[in-house]
Amino acid sequence: MSRPRIVIVGAGFAGYRTARTLSRLTRHQADITVLNPTDYFLYLPLLPQVAAGILEPRRVSVSLSGTLPHVRLVLGEADGIDLDGRTVHYTGPEGEEGTLPYDRLVLAAGSVNKLLPVPGVAEHAHGFRGLPEALYLRDHVTRQVELAAATDDRAECAARCTFVVVGAGYTGTEVAAHGAMYTDAQVRRHPMRTGMRPRWMLLDVAPRVMPEMDERLSRTAERVLRQRGVDVRMGTSVKEATHDGVVLTDGTTVGTRTLVWCVGVRPDPLVESLGLPMERGRLLVDPHLQVPGRPELFACGDVAAVPDLDRPGQYTPMTAQHAWRHGKVCAHNVVASLGRGKRRAYRHRDLGFVVDLGGAKAAADPLGLPMSGVAAGAVTRGYHLAAMPGNRVRVAADWLLDAVLPRQAVQLGLVRSWSVPLESSSPEVARVPGRPGRPGTDAGRAGEPAKAPPAGEAAEKRPGGEPAEGRPGGEPAEGRPGGEPAKNQQAGESAKNQSAGEPAKNQPGGESAKNQPGGEPAKNQPTGEPAKNQPRGGDAKKGPSGSPRASGRPRRAVEAAGPRPARGGSAKPGKASRGTGAGAAGKRPTASPGPTRSAGPPTEPGPEPPAHQPPPGPDIAPGPVRRTDGRAEEGDS
Repeated sequence: MSRPRIVIVGAGFAGYRTARTLSRLTRHQADITVLNPTDYFLYLPLLPQVAAGILEPRRVSVSLSGTLPHVRLVLGEADGIDLDGRTVHYTGPEGEEGTLPYDRLVLAAGSVNKLLPVPGVAEHAHGFRGLPEALYLRDHVTRQVELAAATDDRAECAARCTFVVVGAGYTGTEVAAHGAMYTDAQVRRHPMRTGMRPRWMLLDVAPRVMPEMDERLSRTAERVLRQRGVDVRMGTSVKEATHDGVVLTDGTTVGTRTLVWCVGVRPDPLVESLGLPMERGRLLVDPHLQVPGRPELFACGDVAAVPDLDRPGQYTPMTAQHAWRHGKVCAHNVVASLGRGKRRAYRHRDLGFVVDLGGAKAAADPLGLPMSGVAAGAVTRGYHLAAMPGNRVRVAADWLLDAVLPRQAVQLGLVRSWSVPLESSSPEVARVPGRPGRPGTDAGRAGEPAKAPPAGEAAEKRPGGEPAEGRPGGEPAEGRPGGEPAKNQQAGESAKNQSAGEPAKNQPGGESAKNQPGGEPAKNQPTGEPAKNQPRGGDAKKGPSGSPRASGRPRRAVEAAGPRPARGGSAKPGKASRGTGAGAAGKRPTASPGPTRSAGPPTEPGPEPPAHQPPPGPDIAPGPVRRTDGRAEEGDS
């Protein structure tokens, strides 16, 4: 008899616990596969400490292959499930497609940011569900404080050092508490010229902070926040987000460049495509975490509506504590369905909650005993160390170093604002150029423009964006090396809406007749030298075999004027790339006439692009990245 095939979709709290328990229970008698976009399990409760610079990102990332013995890891995102054919279709990180057959399927895809129909929020706010969003927030907050400290304009300083957090649940409360400590430490070392101090605001329509916790813990958390200067406004939320601030429901207008959206989560939209009974976006299951009528299908975590046996008629909430315990029960029931052991019904015994408020402050109620102050801080950190499936020593070491050394307030610039859109269906993965989105979502629909702003739009018009001088595509073409687009022109887009495979004459992004990178005239070269001395220009050079290359640029250089093929797409001649136009089928397009090495004065640039170009595709950066070596940017390699 063949070994049973068990596929687990997702490696969050529920999926990771299911895989780890199954690996122990099956005793190597089953093929266990985990399908996940990343190769790590993210310990979400410590994510605010990553944004505040206390912990390094790898401390809260537990390796799947290193901690799940005898479990196969497949990197990718599930985009379709054939229940009758018992297969899971997925797309890999480089665009490759595949299918996974199964005998038992566990859906533990988790949740994504909950987006409410508030005007401007999708364009100007950022969520807080994954490492990319935490890294972006840390860089962004650091940059805003540095820019505010350097300006003499009081209005600009006030807007840059005002940070608005919407949602006073666990995540929003911890983000505001840690963020206030982080910015205060920055200002102590680098005071602002205007004498102002950072201002954090915490908004929620609920009557109190963390309404799901005991009222005494809510009062403790609110008291700590107010002592740190956080402006806590209950019964208030955002009515509209604009390019220079937010309008609150009480009519107040607040100037800000930072809007953090922590209003809650919603189940991963993957389960909606199954056509099975749902409960508020979650898949209905029985107390054994099994889908009725589908004995081979199980669901747990945030995507599952699990009946609460202690409160008839209600379902367990979407918390990490429930998801972690779902995983253990689900693993036992999967094994029981294979004829080994007995099924278990899920019952939850509340052990209390802990909320880290930064420093030695916390709010906790272990076993129903309310605590605050240093004692609560010790209990909170002890609980996290015990609950983490790995990296305990490294986390404890970072806590010790943070207690005796000042934090390093530097911005790395690894994650840009367009890489972490609020409407993303995969907040755990940063959006990169050429990476395909999940089919069926806003991030992956072919032919639809992304909601990101155009490349030439000034970044200061976005509360969550970077300043114009530091954002790709924010400068006019005549002052930028490498043939970057004009002010309102999209990256890689030719004039007059030409197709992607045909470069426009003398248009930035098109290639000249003699393989000049960027196709710019000599007066715009980064070094100021004439075109004949341009790097990698000139005639075709011979390769190692003696045959001339088709281009004077290295093999890794971007093709003439067409966009870079989608990741995972083939670059071989005769094989079309996925998701690209006709000009990106692997054949080098014919170069348009342009200046040659022997040309005299440079020709005038091409016609000005239309005033309203369509925004870039969902996986294209809003403007090429500036390089200093004269080479064209290749995107993500």
